[in-house]
Amino acid sequence: MRLRAVLFDMDGTLLDTAPDFVAVIQAMRQARGLPPVEEDCVRDVVSGGARAMVLGAFEVDPQSAEFEQLRLEFLDRYQDHCAIYSRLYDGMEQLLADIERAGLLWGVVTNKPVRFAEPIMHRLGLAERSAVLVCPDHVSRSKPDPEPMLLACSKLNLDPASVLFVGDDLRDIESGRAAGSRTAAVRYGYIHPADNPGNWGADVVVSHPLELRTVLDHALCRC
Repeated sequence: MRLRAVLFDMDGTLLDTAPDFVAVIQAMRQARGLPPVEEDCVRDVVSGGARAMVLGAFEVDPQSAEFEQLRLEFLDRYQDHCAIYSRLYDGMEQLLADIERAGLLWGVVTNKPVRFAEPIMHRLGLAERSAVLVCPDHVSRSKPDPEPMLLACSKLNLDPASVLFVGDDLRDIESGRAAGSRTAAVRYGYIHPADNPGNWGADVVVSHPLELRTVLDHALCRC
């Protein structure tokens, strides 16, 4: 089936959002008189969400009240700092322009709550260009469940088989495959050093956004 749309995971796929996460963590540590942490301590666990980033930056019992206070502080600080340093990955603007010139739709399917995802899309000038944004708030089950992908395809009125889903986490690939979409895994995102996108079962694995141009060219020629 001919490709009609490309859907992206947000953090680590469409956008490099780690600099804002790092800034929040460093500010929290500074407020407590602690030295900065290595940036990779945050980047390597971004896919694990606020819980993983807080645990990576602070020596704290995850079952303790202190941890929950840190997690909530992290989220509150991030609310005010979620699109200061975040940017499209190198080559992604060119890829989005190619997608638009080809008459395809593109959108975002993310496990990032809408209270963060929407402001980021607006502040980076992407909300007006994106055809759909699906967050955990919109579904009962997040990725790796196929529900978010199926909802996005439904909103676009497209057969999932005509959609390519691009992500930097196994959950993205599992969600896309379960929905019946084609999938692309990226190596440039927030991937733990011990993980290997080549083992996720994606239809294709790329190391740079512009490598997806070949995938798109092939899919657009498919009858």
